Amino acid sequence: MSGKSPRRRAREFIVQGLYQWQVGGQDEAAIQVQAEGVAGFDKADSKFYGTLLAETRQHVEALKLSLAPHIDRNWEEVSPIERCVLLLGACELKLHLETPYRVIINEAIELAKTFGGTDGHKFVNGVLDKLAAVLRAAEIRKP
Repeated sequence: MSGKSPRRRAREFIVQGLYQWQVGGQDEAAIQVQAEGVAGFDKADSKFYGTLLAETRQHVEALKLSLAPHIDRNWEEVSPIERCVLLLGACELKLHLETPYRVIINEAIELAKTFGGTDGHKFVNGVLDKLAAVLRAAEIRKP
């Protein structure tokens, strides 16, 4: 895990936390305790981690609705890891306008490469590109 920014590390822990929540049904407290026990968590941006994990969980239904038009299959058919990466990316695109859309998409691609299947990053890239075109149209048009 060397050479990773504190935010990249935080995003990795968020994806793992979302996975534990979606697949294992764990609550925020259990996810937090588990994350804090993992080597490298101390090098993550813990404020960013806490904020984004909570926001993604809080807005999950709205995020799914904004992602749905850009996904060519039922939500349940998307792999659990890709769902987590897409939810995190959608949350950042929607609520964290201070982070450039390209950074969010690149981070999501890296997360999908780290945790997902062989071509999952291409799927994530395509979906988030389309979502960014809707949510960040003004930013994308800037020269």
